[in-house]
Amino acid sequence: MPLSLSRRDALRRLIVGAAGVSLVPTMARAEATGLDSSVGPPQAPGTCVLTPQAMEGPFYFDPKLVRDDITEGQAGARLDLTMRIMEQSPCVPAANARVDIWHADPVGVYSGFDGQGDDGQASAKGETHLRGTQFTGTDGSVTFRSVYPGWYPGRTPHIHLKVFLDETTVLTGQVYFPDDLSARIYREVAPYNARPLADMTNERDFLFKAGAREGGGIVLASEEKDGLIIASLDIVVDRSGEAARAQDWRRYMRELLGR
Repeated sequence: MPLSLSRRDALRRLIVGAAGVSLVPTMARAEATGLDSSVGPPQAPGTCVLTPQAMEGPFYFDPKLVRDDITEGQAGARLDLTMRIMEQSPCVPAANARVDIWHADPVGVYSGFDGQGDDGQASAKGETHLRGTQFTGTDGSVTFRSVYPGWYPGRTPHIHLKVFLDETTVLTGQVYFPDDLSARIYREVAPYNARPLADMTNERDFLFKAGAREGGGIVLASEEKDGLIIASLDIVVDRSGEAARAQDWRRYMRELLGR
C-alpha cells in the first residue's frame, strides 16, 4: 500500500480531536458513547467503539522502516505491544492497514530531533530508534517489540500511533499505561531510575483528560511475564467518516451550550 506522507512544520502538524481539525476528509475520530473506554483490553467480539483522535505532537517523521523490533539496542524494560486494527463498520479486522508508532526513549528523548531532555540540550538528530511501521495481516494485528517509554516534563508516559486504512483514512492517537506500572518501572528499573519519578500522571495529564472527554484517554491492557511487559489494545477506525461528522456536531452543541 504505497503512501506519500509529506513532512509538515511541527506546529502545523498538531492535531487534536477536541479541536475538530482534519488532515484528510475522512479522518477517523472517536464516537461519543456511554461505554467506558478509559481502559484498554481488547474489545469483546462484535463490539467496535471508535478510538479517540489525539494530538500527533511535534516529533513524528516517517523513517520508512518496516519492522517489528524498533529498539535499535536501546536499554530499558522490554515491551511487546500488540494492536488489533478494526473497522468500525462492519466491525471486522482491517487487513493491510499501515500502523506507525513512535515514542520517547527511557530518558524522555525522541529520536530524530534535538533540543530535548530535562535541560533542553539533548539531541537524537539523525537517529531512528523507537520508531517503526508494520502492515496488518488478515487478523488485523501487529506486534511491536520495544522498551517501556520514558517520561518527559509535563506528559504522562505514552506511545503515539498512526493508522492508515488507505491514503485518505487515518487515525492519529496516543495510548497510555497504568500509573502504578509506570511508577514501579521508573523507581526500580535502570536506566529509568537514574532520573526522578515522572512529574505527571494519567489523571493530571491534559491530553489524557481531553481524550477522556471524547471517550478515551485509553490505557493499554498490560501484564508482566518473565521480565517482559505485554501490552495490548484494539484500535477501531471509521472508514466512512460518518462518526467524525456526528462527533463534530455533538462537540459543537456541547460548546454552544457551554458544557
